[in-house]
Amino acid sequence: MAIQVLTTEEFISLASAYPVLDVRSPSEYSHAHIPGAYNLPLFDDMERAVVGTAYKQESREAAIKIGLGYFGPKMKCMVEQAEKLTGSYTIPSEKSILIHCWRGGMRSGAVAWLFDLYGFKVYTLKGGYKAYRNWVLDQFGKIYNFKILGGNTGSGKTYLLYELVKQGKNVINLEGLASHKGSAFGNIGMPAQPSQEMFENMLALELHNKSNRNQPIWMEDESQRIGTVNVPGPLWQTMLISPVYFLDIPFEERLDFIVKEYGSLEKERLVNAIIRIKKRLGGLETKNAVSHLIEDNIRESFRILLNYYDKSYAKSLNKKENIMELLITIPCEKVAPIENALSILNFSNY
Repeated sequence: MAIQVLTTEEFISLASAYPVLDVRSPSEYSHAHIPGAYNLPLFDDMERAVVGTAYKQESREAAIKIGLGYFGPKMKCMVEQAEKLTGSYTIPSEKSILIHCWRGGMRSGAVAWLFDLYGFKVYTLKGGYKAYRNWVLDQFGKIYNFKILGGNTGSGKTYLLYELVKQGKNVINLEGLASHKGSAFGNIGMPAQPSQEMFENMLALELHNKSNRNQPIWMEDESQRIGTVNVPGPLWQTMLISPVYFLDIPFEERLDFIVKEYGSLEKERLVNAIIRIKKRLGGLETKNAVSHLIEDNIRESFRILLNYYDKSYAKSLNKKENIMELLITIPCEKVAPIENALSILNFSNY
């Protein structure tokens, strides 16, 4: 069989049907990779360093010889692992597999040769992961039809996004991709955040998949920074000029919601989160919020914090150009994702 070299678009289109093997080293893969790809490294991190040093200090031929010494003993195991992966996909009889390395050079070439020899139908990525990263960055400069879901803290926006998904709507959950809920408390009870590069990889693929459906894309109104990751600048600019559907929910209803949502979290972590925003919250309010929390008066502690976040959100909202033209206010009696999802769809005529 002939090994087929694919463009990034072609490679991505096949990635849902066949396994993607990232043959870069474990550290390269763990930093960031194509979403859904499996790591089947040709070299481990130490071996990669040795081969790279030989390439730079000696010659290409010397590096290849060293690499072959590492590759030879692994061949059987790599083939067996690939067989298990292809067997778990919908059409295992085809034994098709996608392979890439950093630049589409020697590492993916060596593994592709082995798998082709064994009888797999092999596809490789032209330009490797580097080309994929260029494709990722290109996605953020495109024009998208966004509908931004706004509302003060405690409006249940994330749960409303889940309801929109159930309604068959196009949704990108930025906080879900970032593994962070977007406030000082956003990392509590959440898995570790991805690297900036991995966040971008996941977001670009979401944009690519959702924009092909010929529907608006719903996203929550976020700060550009979500924990330790940032929404890419060009995409952020598109979000700033997109209509904002603002859930106007009474303060006490939202306070009830966040007490239920965050009140059972570890007290020490809540205190540390409050202290992290001390400069913005102010010394007195920080002291009062912490004191209330220590005394188990969670509601009054959260009342202080909710007032702070309401003012902060209003300030960020007013920074948007033409906000009065972009803002659609939707009165809601309480935090009720199902009912509020229906209301927002009625207001958006969608």
